[in-house]
Amino acid sequence: MNLPRRQFLHLAAGAAALPAIPRIAWSQAYPSRPVRIVVPFPPGQATDAVARLISQSLSERMGQAFVIENRPGAGGNIATETVVRAQPDGHTLLLVGQATAIFAAFLYKNLNYDFIRDIVPVANLGGGSYVMTLNPAVPARTVPEFIAYTKANPDKINMGSSGTGSASHVFGELFKMMTGVNLVHIPYRGGYVPDLLSGQVQIVFASVPSSLEHIRSGQLRALAVTGATRSEELPDIPTIGEVVSGYNARVWYGIGAPRNTPADVIESLNKAINATLADTTVKARLAKLGVDPMPMSAPEFGKYIVGETEKWANVIKFAGIKPE
Repeated sequence: MNLPRRQFLHLAAGAAALPAIPRIAWSQAYPSRPVRIVVPFPPGQATDAVARLISQSLSERMGQAFVIENRPGAGGNIATETVVRAQPDGHTLLLVGQATAIFAAFLYKNLNYDFIRDIVPVANLGGGSYVMTLNPAVPARTVPEFIAYTKANPDKINMGSSGTGSASHVFGELFKMMTGVNLVHIPYRGGYVPDLLSGQVQIVFASVPSSLEHIRSGQLRALAVTGATRSEELPDIPTIGEVVSGYNARVWYGIGAPRNTPADVIESLNKAINATLADTTVKARLAKLGVDPMPMSAPEFGKYIVGETEKWANVIKFAGIKPE
């Protein structure tokens, strides 16, 4: 999601102002030079802001600069291939998420890499819920009412998204799969907000930070959040899972490294990242981006990615999403 320029600059400046952290004495000589974190999206997006917060803290903790390198394009494939081809010594890392770790394999033909094979899980950073945002002209104030209305009006409810295979798309497809409703998918390459506000599309599964202003002003109605727990920003809004048992969909971010990166380097990075996620200042700034820290060991993160891959493969198959 794109952040307002003022908000992005504020968060970036906040990252630069993180309090000094004593350098941890690592048993190995890693890192021996600056480390680059390759981000698959351009500056100004939440993914970039998350990466900058983490990189600043790692710079302080590990005694070398962790530098962000934005390599957008091709749904994250350019960034991923850059890291796959890098020297596996821990000095080139990848900011990963569903788009790069999972969706790309189903959406693009003839990839020059296999994510599960070629990228080593390092650490999970965290995740966040989306929210079902509805144009108020639709006469539904709860998820059950929306399901009933949609089934009574088939083919009349348009679901906008930020593109085929995006989180906003597949989160909606999971809802369709689990409830039996029919939502007509309308993908957008630019912003969908004007059409949602005008009623050209009736519903969007949108990130919480990008929706708050319109929800609080009454321009949009929040029906439910997609995660397993309620959002701190929208505490009165139920989860979809409170009505649709088992529904749980969150965006998540993590760090990966090239295959054959030494195990001790992975362990050092994992410890430093988990220590960063425990820092109260970092946690507060991640919260503003809609991200709840989810520290894991590297093996746990690997199992998490495998589970997510299986889950979303079923949704993509259900939706009939084909590779370009």
